[in-house]
Amino acid sequence: MSVLSVRGLSLSYPAPRRFLRRAAALPALHDLSFDLQAGERVGLVGASGSGKSSLLRCLLATEAAQTGHILFKGREVAAGPVAALRWYRRAVQYVPQDPVASLEPRMTVAQLVAEPLLRLHVDCDPARRAEEALDSVGLDPRFLSRRPEELSGGQAQRVAIARAIATRPVLLLTDEPVSGLDMTIRAQVVQVLRNLSDAYGTGLLMVSHDISVVAGLCSRAMVMDGGRIVEDRPVRDLLRDPHHIHTRELLNAAPPMTAAA
Repeated sequence: MSVLSVRGLSLSYPAPRRFLRRAAALPALHDLSFDLQAGERVGLVGASGSGKSSLLRCLLATEAAQTGHILFKGREVAAGPVAALRWYRRAVQYVPQDPVASLEPRMTVAQLVAEPLLRLHVDCDPARRAEEALDSVGLDPRFLSRRPEELSGGQAQRVAIARAIATRPVLLLTDEPVSGLDMTIRAQVVQVLRNLSDAYGTGLLMVSHDISVVAGLCSRAMVMDGGRIVEDRPVRDLLRDPHHIHTRELLNAAPPMTAAA
């Protein structure tokens, strides 16, 4: 069953104006269409400038595409007021690339994890749900009273994940979730995401420039280049027989790897 459907999505940005010349449009996304199934783990891979971030902003409903549609369980998703999008924000949550920058320094971990529950009017005990979410990412209750400055990079990423899963979403959108972490902590965070997906049936769209991270977690990969999806295939097939030159470049730049089980 498709939970998220993208159809004909296109987005362009105005180019800088030069003297009296009319600003040309710089295309970022070209007629993208794909589906994400319930509980599916999918990697979105590409180099900087390939269109990954533009697509992610559209999926987060923070930016509107010029053409196309985004449907969540058949319901149209469009950028708009917070109140109009509460239904979508409860079901689709976001794990940012820089968790420390995304965590309000004046708030405790307990407040940070409970905040989306209150903002999105989730019917639950926020304190209890925050503790459960923290336990799900492998942090014990003593972390609830800490502030972001007291956390290591790996702990901050786990708190960001706990904050995202507190609403018990159907789908997690993650932006370079292990970027900047050392190899040991990267492996731990990837395992946390795998465990959460397996335990709750949560779908995952992982945006990354590193195909090795995607290969270790996802069963399917979409490769972007120039605002287009140039490959959309099972990870095992993509590793064994890459079709597009950009996919081969990404694989050549990555360490040896095997596909996720």
